[in-house]
Parts: sequence; C-alpha cells; structure tokens
Amino acid sequence: MDELNRVDIEGFKQQEKNGIAIVLDNVRSMHNVGSAFRTADAFNVEKVVLCGITARPPHREIHKTALGATESVSWEYEEGTNLALQRLKKEGYEVVGVEQVTETVKLNDFAPKTDKKYAFVFGNEAFGMSEEALGDCDFFVEIPQFGTKHSLNVSVTVGVVLWDYISKTNA
Repeated sequence: MDELNRVDIEGFKQQEKNGIAIVLDNVRSMHNVGSAFRTADAFNVEKVVLCGITARPPHREIHKTALGATESVSWEYEEGTNLALQRLKKEGYEVVGVEQVTETVKLNDFAPKTDKKYAFVFGNEAFGMSEEALGDCDFFVEIPQFGTKHSLNVSVTVGVVLWDYISKTNA
C-alpha cells in the first residue's frame, strides 16, 4: 500500500468526502452490494445507504467483492427506501434516480453542481427502482445504451455514474 500511495482505513475515514451518497434500493445480490462498497471507496463516497432486502455487512459474500471497503466506507440501513430518501433530502442531498423513466436526463447531459450533495439511487437487478423510491427522486439520469439489453449490471452502473460525476466535478 505504501508503494501505491494508498491511505489506510483511518486516513480514509478522516479525509474530506465528495458529498455523494449511494442508495441501494432492494439490491438482491451480495456481490453487487460488495462491489458498490468497493466502488464507493475508490471514489471517496460519503456513505452507502442500504434499503429493503439489500444485504448488510458483515457477510462473507459481501466481503468477497468489497475486499474490506465495508470497513472504510460509512454505511447505514433503512427498511423503507422512501424514508431513507426523505432523510437524505433533509441532510441536503439532491436525490437522483438512476433509472429508465420517461423524464430522464442522459448521463452525458447531466451537469452536476460542485456546491451540491447528490444521493444516487440504484434499484433492484430485475425490477429497477421501487415505486416508493421513484416518487422521492428530484430527477432521473439514464446511461445511454445502444445494444439489445438496455440495461447494465447494477455494480457496473454504480461505477459508470460515479466516474461520470467525478470526471465532471474534478472531485
């Protein structure tokens, strides 16, 4: 780690975060949960919010892909996604659903403001975001896709959205 110039867990916890929260809305795969934690660590995310049926650490299957990121990244659990989103709004986050709905902003057109905090909501692998979560989003972004599937694995989506945000804000 020294040769890679990596900060240790305590150093990571102390450093200023990017003002991003990741919300996992009923994500069923523990590997996807672990991957979201690992990506959150890589992009210096403030916290991960686990909702509904989303598994919570500690768990061996989450740890397989998180590789210790559940120890570095702050996380919390809320049974109802809508309750989590309402709380995040009170904390000053703008809630962004990552979903294919009729009124979406293409991710390449999303222009994040550096003075705002964003909570990005990622839905279930098979069904997308829950109905309760859709109603509490301030707006939606969608990753343009050109193949036959029109969907990406949720863990890939987390990486794409966070990289887009970081590259646009120079965070």
